[in-house]
Amino acid sequence: MKLKSIFLIMILFTFIALNVSAETRILCASTTSTQNSGLFDYILPIFEKKTGIKIDVVAVGTGAAIEIGKRGDADVVFVHAKELELKAVEEGFFTNRHDVMYNDFVIIGPPDDPAKITGMKSVSDAFRKIAEGSWLFVSRGDNSGTHTKELSIWKKAGIDPKGQKWYMEVGQGMEKTQRVANEKRAYTLTDRGTWLATKDIDKLEMIIVLEGDPVLFNQYGVMAVNPEKQKHVKYKEAMQFVNWLISKEGQKAIASFKDKNGNQLFIPNAK
Repeated sequence: MKLKSIFLIMILFTFIALNVSAETRILCASTTSTQNSGLFDYILPIFEKKTGIKIDVVAVGTGAAIEIGKRGDADVVFVHAKELELKAVEEGFFTNRHDVMYNDFVIIGPPDDPAKITGMKSVSDAFRKIAEGSWLFVSRGDNSGTHTKELSIWKKAGIDPKGQKWYMEVGQGMEKTQRVANEKRAYTLTDRGTWLATKDIDKLEMIIVLEGDPVLFNQYGVMAVNPEKQKHVKYKEAMQFVNWLISKEGQKAIASFKDKNGNQLFIPNAK
């Protein structure tokens, strides 16, 4: 009986081990806003239940996420800097890039708005006013999609903020950058999704001082790592995720994701 019991236990452990090893997992390199907003916590269980594919997420700045994908250290990349994404596709590092969803960027600052930019329509004009008054501005400084957008606005405004006493680069994700700006009573550029999802949790004493400029449009895209460049990637599973995100089911899941106040954080726009 003892030998039989031991044999049955061995069979059971072997079965468990085979099932654990058979579990399919892929790695998604993504921007911090998809993580900070809670979007992944909402949509990934839906995808996993449908396909059985587990997705591990590394949330970094968009530039870092793209580099992770280029190295083959991820199977799929979900970020928000379309020009950088298209360039990486053109270089052959990624394939099957698709628009997935969008929201927008906003400028947040102290409630008393010392730079007096509330009500302004142009984000470039607002940046000039911040610079002219030497009002403190906190930048992510991490080559993320938000940082890329911010630098493009400074360039359009004809200002190089690097090295200025009023310009602080923190090299952090969006939520931490917001916290620093809050502590310093400074201005910063943030994506609306992160702002809405974290402002109450982090008890931020800040307000949106500028929004609505078409320049602040924030497009998110997904792309699979090219298996011809990185033969070890799980391309088939990555494409299942890509195709699900742009499917009616995936787009519906994104549209139904809202914060606790009922605000829709991302607008699906896959074609």
